[in-house]
Amino acid sequence: MLQVKQAKQIQGTVRVPGDKSISHRAVMFGALAEGTTEISGFLPGADCLSTISCFQRMGVEIQQDGDRVTVKGNGWFGLQEPTEKLDVGNSGTTIRLISGILSTQPFHTVLEGDESIAKRPMRRVVGPLREMGAKIDGRRNGEFTPLAIRGGELTGITYQSPVASAQIKSAILLAGLQAKGTTTVVEPTVSRDHTERMLRAFGIEIVQEGNSVSVQGGQSLKGRSIVVPGDISSAAFLIVAVMMVPNSKLTIENVGINPTRTGIIDVVKAMGGQIELTNQRIVNEEPIADIVVTHSELTGTVIEGDLIPRLIDEIPVIAVLATQAKGQTIIRDAEELKVKETDRIATVVSQLSKFGATVTPTDDGMIIEGSAQLTAAEIDSMGDHRIGMAMAIAGLAAPGETVIHNSEAINVSFPGFAQLLEQISQ
Repeated sequence: MLQVKQAKQIQGTVRVPGDKSISHRAVMFGALAEGTTEISGFLPGADCLSTISCFQRMGVEIQQDGDRVTVKGNGWFGLQEPTEKLDVGNSGTTIRLISGILSTQPFHTVLEGDESIAKRPMRRVVGPLREMGAKIDGRRNGEFTPLAIRGGELTGITYQSPVASAQIKSAILLAGLQAKGTTTVVEPTVSRDHTERMLRAFGIEIVQEGNSVSVQGGQSLKGRSIVVPGDISSAAFLIVAVMMVPNSKLTIENVGINPTRTGIIDVVKAMGGQIELTNQRIVNEEPIADIVVTHSELTGTVIEGDLIPRLIDEIPVIAVLATQAKGQTIIRDAEELKVKETDRIATVVSQLSKFGATVTPTDDGMIIEGSAQLTAAEIDSMGDHRIGMAMAIAGLAAPGETVIHNSEAINVSFPGFAQLLEQISQ
């Protein structure tokens, strides 16, 4: 249980935990590479620890000490058949990306996870992997876990993805690295490209043209050092906190500003928020900067179209922010929210309404009325880390004490969140 009191001011210079997406990939690619991979800035959250556990069970030597990880790669075909099921916990990234990798392996594996994973759609990945020749089965013909995968020889395909999803794209590209011929994924709009950037850092040749990305089969990865920047999805909660609490200013150091992830910055600027990027640089193909945020008066906006894939994980906290902007904020084209850890449209509406906010759900998003007078509330994260944190940020602007039940879910992506909030709040 997390208790949050109204804040009078947010001040300081802080760092957020390492990027979850990059941490997952650094471990996976390091395990498949030839040689040793040294990772610094790793996110020691529950999801990323699930990825480490899965590869350890396949014979990969991985040592983790806080945010430093050493992976002694076995090469692509050095993985061993696990003697038990691989448990991905709550991690959708782990199960979807590892499905692509296991589809190339000459052995049998069963993947399972927690109750949330058991409800999340898997056929969006299983379908194209089957087209490549993978033998995959699961509940409802592979729609849900557990998934049973017997890998083998694959053939490259051109896949027109119905949704912009980095997890779908990455699973297919990883399978394509050991498939015959060329594998191409075409998306309606470009999703997160951490896989493409990091594969290049590991020595893989990738061709990108517009919304399509291609890899040639038969390529191998070389171990290397990886520096993981701070996660902009975690920084988003602090950005919103500053915008919610008057007389606030905060510097968030060493944050990844990959353009496929910076939708939160674009939205805050469109609403009139003051955000400055300083000390910009490139590390391991990823752009990084310090983010300086100053409290500003905001106006409602419309969030839709190509912007949605660039901020899909930040929508719960953006909805919180919209309650304090002048006028109405409309979120459209965000059907993907329904298949996250919870149905985040329904969950945001139900929990934010407890604060006295007016939020109307739609088929593909929500409508938030601004200038709301929030009051402290008793909230349930529903086991969803981003819901728990978003509602804690709402509590900073609500007189009284807000209580977040099932707050342990926050450790999935932001260990130390409560302590950091206390540190910067006055």
